[in-house]
This record gives sequence, C-alpha cells and structure tokens, in this order.
Amino acid sequence: MIEDIKKDAEARMNKSIEAFRHELTQIRTGRAHPSLLASIHVDYYGMETPLAQIANVNAEDSRTLTVVPYEKHMSGAIEKAIMNSNLGLNPASAGSVIRVPLPPLTEERRRDLIKVVRAEGEGAKVAIRNIRRDANADLKELVKEKEISEDDGRRGEEVIQKMTDAHVAEVDKLLATKEQELMEF
Repeated sequence: MIEDIKKDAEARMNKSIEAFRHELTQIRTGRAHPSLLASIHVDYYGMETPLAQIANVNAEDSRTLTVVPYEKHMSGAIEKAIMNSNLGLNPASAGSVIRVPLPPLTEERRRDLIKVVRAEGEGAKVAIRNIRRDANADLKELVKEKEISEDDGRRGEEVIQKMTDAHVAEVDKLLATKEQELMEF
C-alpha cells in the first residue's frame, strides 16, 4: 500500500516536471525554435486547429522561423493567428512561405520573461507540494484505519519528503538554466 502511494506520487511529480518543461519551451529566448509557435491555433474551416497540424514550421536560421502551409489559401489565416498571439511577432508572407523574424529581446523584455519563468516555476513547485500533501494524507488515512503502523507511516512520509525535495531541486535547476538562457545576448 505504501509502495503504491509512493509510485503514484512519483508519477504525478514527474508529470508536473514535464508540464513545466513544456511551458518553458513556449517562452522564447531570442533563438528561433519551432516550438515557439506550438501554442498558436488557427481558424481552419471553423475549428481552432494547432498550427503544426496545418503547416510545416522550421527554423531557417537563429533569428527566423519559416511556416509553410499545407494548403496555400491558409497563409492569411496563419499570418493573422501569429500576429494575434501574444508573442510579439510580425510575420511576413513571401508567396506560399511565411517568414517570422524574431526581434532581439530588450533588457526590459528579458526581465519580464524571467518573471514569467519564475511564476511558472513557482506553479510547478506548488503542484509538487500539493502532490506531497495528498500522499501524506493517504498515509495518515492508512495509519488511522490501522492498515499500517505509525512507524511505517512516518517512514513513508520521510520518503515522500525526499522525493518532493528532489523534484523541487529539479524545478530549480530548470529555472536557473532558462534564466541563464534568457540573459544571454
């Protein structure tokens, strides 16, 4: 029973870390990467469709993304969706290819992005702590029902705390890496 609680907590904490990693890829660092446009949805025949499903997105160089729609008539809708996103990008259409130049990040914008990254990191830490709380509550319930001894419950809580500390340290490491990436010129 204790083992099941530990496995469940570990799996949920790992999912929180992966979700945090995914969020970090959405925040641009000045380098062109196709994942920057992953959050953009385009109106495709009345349905909000992810950009990756209706166009090919590639990094042309370190400062430019290219978007090639699978259907040429979608260029206008894709351009509009990129402009309306809160990424601060201005796409330029050249025939069937849409080029998205990434403007250099200003010092102020970098600081704003670091605040966003830190908020995401804090959200990930809170999620991990909530998982710890749930696991500890499950352990206390087992002790209360006399299915495990108090000593086993305490040992289980210690293991869960160590797991929590390790996952929070992982979030801190990812956070430091992203902040350093953001401050590079």
